Amino acid sequence: MKLICIGRNYTKHIEELENEKPKDPVVFLKPDTAILLKKQPFFIPDFSDEVHHEVEVLVKINRVGKHIDKKFAHKYYDEIGLGIDFTARDLQGELKGKGLPWEKAKAFDGAAVIGKWIPKSEFKDMNAIEFSLKKNDNIVQNGNTSHMLWKINELIEYVSKYFTLKIGDIIFTGTPAGVGKVVANDKLKGFIEDKELFSITVK
Repeated sequence: MKLICIGRNYTKHIEELENEKPKDPVVFLKPDTAILLKKQPFFIPDFSDEVHHEVEVLVKINRVGKHIDKKFAHKYYDEIGLGIDFTARDLQGELKGKGLPWEKAKAFDGAAVIGKWIPKSEFKDMNAIEFSLKKNDNIVQNGNTSHMLWKINELIEYVSKYFTLKIGDIIFTGTPAGVGKVVANDKLKGFIEDKELFSITVK
């Protein structure tokens, strides 16, 4: 399986990091070793002093596909979830400044939280789903899939031009504004609407 991540998919997040609005989706990958194991805490890596949380809606691919047309993209997933793309922001800034790839800042062990899955049949509209992240019981990020620059079906179409999508692959669809630093003993909880999909502790 592979984790396909989309960057800069919410305008306010682009603005908060002072990034340029892209003409096409920004795509990067995380290996399966980046997945935080169930019931395990997230350990801040010793190579970063500024790891940020980025909560994201996830899409789990349910069939093999390549060059998928947007009008058929809905057939390639039947569950959505919620997760965190942990980012070593200081390391990412250093790498970007040198024109180097971001993987060391985005794809390290434990950098991908994957919560519970919900059948998409429970939602009336995939482009109007509310989600949020609480840190120590305070909401720090909230978003709605209606604010995505590229919606889920558009992302599936775009990504499948470059990568064959396989059963079990997961697309991280981008984060809204409100990303921020985590410190030891923080408690992070993710919600789609009123359903808690993950709860982790930072060490």
